[in-house]
Amino acid sequence: MSCRSEILSFFSIARSSRLASLRYNETMSLVVVGSVAYDGVETPHGKVERMLGGACTYIALSASYFTSPKIVAVVGDDFDAADRELLASRGIDLEGLELADGKTFFWQGVYSEDMNDRTTLRTDLNVFATFSPKLPEVYKSQPYLFLGNIQPALQKQVFAQMANLRFCGGDTMNFWINDFRQELLATIADWNFLLINDSEAKLLSGESNLRKAAARIMAMGPKNLVIKRGEYGAMLFRPDSLFMVPGYLLESVFDPTGAGDCFAGGFVGYLAERGFDLKGEIDPHELHRAVIYGSVMGSFCCEKFGVDRFRTLTRQEIDARFEDFRKFTAF
Repeated sequence: MSCRSEILSFFSIARSSRLASLRYNETMSLVVVGSVAYDGVETPHGKVERMLGGACTYIALSASYFTSPKIVAVVGDDFDAADRELLASRGIDLEGLELADGKTFFWQGVYSEDMNDRTTLRTDLNVFATFSPKLPEVYKSQPYLFLGNIQPALQKQVFAQMANLRFCGGDTMNFWINDFRQELLATIADWNFLLINDSEAKLLSGESNLRKAAARIMAMGPKNLVIKRGEYGAMLFRPDSLFMVPGYLLESVFDPTGAGDCFAGGFVGYLAERGFDLKGEIDPHELHRAVIYGSVMGSFCCEKFGVDRFRTLTRQEIDARFEDFRKFTAF
């Protein structure tokens, strides 16, 4: 088979297998644990005082185009009914969304002119400060789990309650890496995958070279490591392979908030749709396609403020952009 034929086959399998994989969504789904929040964001394109945000929100919305996510999070009594309805309208199970007395987690920030840097102006944890994930019984038997950016001990607590996992993992941040390192290492040792950005990978590993950093991190437990590089794309490391994908070149980036979380939702959502199982025979190309779908979902997130792009986004648009990746990476 020629190089071009292999590339065409790589992308066509993902498209042609969608109908066959829909059956998985009826019985198996993805549990997402993290924050549901409100954000105040200012970019060169404008300013929004209050909009729906939070890692759990973005991950679940992104994944909902592939599977039926179930979220575990907490919101305050100021959480808008319209925002709840948006999540429900995408088929997201809200049984695990706890309502607590007080205000919902709020974050406010401003982006630089090129939007590669942002400055946090305000962080009000509110009800999220005492968040302790509570899993409904039906969630505990689900095969796919994404643990969003929360304290490693809480991530480990959720993992311990899951009885039927096929593929699980999550992300972290520099605060946990610096101040809760041993707790974090004990947590990720059980994960199948870890998604972090390039600066976090260097911090966690102590290596400035990403290839060396990846080797050190995989030795900590996760044998599937995705290093996100923002506008420059992403890399998937496995013990025996490396896969790289560029970022999708947009004409205009309105708001990058949540793009990394949408990448995560596309990545694990696609694998859940396909019924991916590490206990069986592994097709590494499924992981490669998952990285591309992650990049696709992250790019859509940037096209409007907050979650607004998901109000109109269709699976047809997603698959069309997946095809765009095929065209500009074929050689």
